Amino acid sequence: MTTLGRIWAAVTAAVVACGIVIQLFVTASGNAGFFPDNPERVFNVFAYFTIQSNLLLGGTVLMLALQPDRSGGELFKTLRLNGVLCIAVTGIVYHAVLAGSDELHGWAWVANFLLHTVAPLVGVLGWLAFGPRGLTDWRITGWSIVFPVLWLVFTLVRGAFVGFYPYPFVNVDEHGYGRVLLNCLLVAVLFLALAAGATTLDRRLRRNTTVER
Repeated sequence: MTTLGRIWAAVTAAVVACGIVIQLFVTASGNAGFFPDNPERVFNVFAYFTIQSNLLLGGTVLMLALQPDRSGGELFKTLRLNGVLCIAVTGIVYHAVLAGSDELHGWAWVANFLLHTVAPLVGVLGWLAFGPRGLTDWRITGWSIVFPVLWLVFTLVRGAFVGFYPYPFVNVDEHGYGRVLLNCLLVAVLFLALAAGATTLDRRLRRNTTVER
């Protein structure tokens, strides 16, 4: 990874950190939401796929900023791909389905903008421009679906006990399991399409880089 790539990775990590920290403070100081009291209100922030995808992105780009020649094992490669894919899905689903569902102002708007718009843009653009290349293949693509599935299982099991679902399209109480699973299947198709596209594109970009050298 080039020096510019390291700088981009560090800026991306800073965007994620700022967005999450601001969101935590907004949640801690507010009084709206499913959980009326802290620390449950604050802890519940981490149940959102948005926060999880930002953490995956922020953690992996920070590791690359600190160690740009990192090639890692299958775990790091999977997490790196997950960070890019999950943040892309976060941006797409939010702006296609969820945007406008809440009236946000002040710092809440800032946190939302950083987590749902800025982080997806800098995360995906950073991967396209700086890679590093060669960290994904079809095996890694297969492993990348594990995290979203685990998040869904956790969300549905937890929701059955506490009655909280972070997004309308996974709200079993409102839609039933059949509709929710269909909604999740559509998101899974989007995720796998992005994963396959990312793996194919990575190979082509790596080949072009090798030829240019």
